[in-house]
Amino acid sequence: MELTPNLHAFLWTSPSANNCNTYLLRSLDKNILIDPGHAPFFDHVERDLRRLDLSTEDIDLVICTHAHPDHMEAVRLFDTGPALFALHEAEWQLVEDMAPHLNVDLGPFTPDFFLKEGELTVGDLALEVYHTPGHSPGGVSLYWPTESALVTGDLIFNGGLGRTDLPGGSGEQLKESIRRMAVLDAEWMLSGHGAVVSGADAVKANFRQVEQTYFSFI
Repeated sequence: MELTPNLHAFLWTSPSANNCNTYLLRSLDKNILIDPGHAPFFDHVERDLRRLDLSTEDIDLVICTHAHPDHMEAVRLFDTGPALFALHEAEWQLVEDMAPHLNVDLGPFTPDFFLKEGELTVGDLALEVYHTPGHSPGGVSLYWPTESALVTGDLIFNGGLGRTDLPGGSGEQLKESIRRMAVLDAEWMLSGHGAVVSGADAVKANFRQVEQTYFSFI
């Protein structure tokens, strides 16, 4: 789905299999893919990339908003290509702590660098990185000022918010992170699951509705 000429959403809409939404950010010389999803379901991303005359070899950077398998597992498909891989250091620490208990080989997932709060510049593409824990300890949200786009991962959805009962989750941190993101001027809210929220008024209304509906329960 083309949202703007430089911003594409590969939405996961299956009613029977869990996977995440994937987003492609493009500039004149760089391509960033956010949250590639589960490896067995990556073919739906590949199809959309082909429609844009792109392949995994054209991706310069893969970012994961957090390290849950439905967002990160397909990173291993980029292991032999040119793409770099990044996520927050606190999230990687959680992965390392849990790997021995899950019998996971971390080789294909090792980050090339860690995301830090502040500006991330990839060629001529500049993003603002926000550490937004709550759903997971190293969750991040990404704001692209050029397109007024906010990628929230599993922090907040269209009409909902991320669960906090997984390792490293925190209801208080989730609420604080959502409140931080609510002040940004975004025309697009791009979450890890569900529909895109478009239009600045709709994005603001979604933040208000989620706080009013759910904050007293977490």
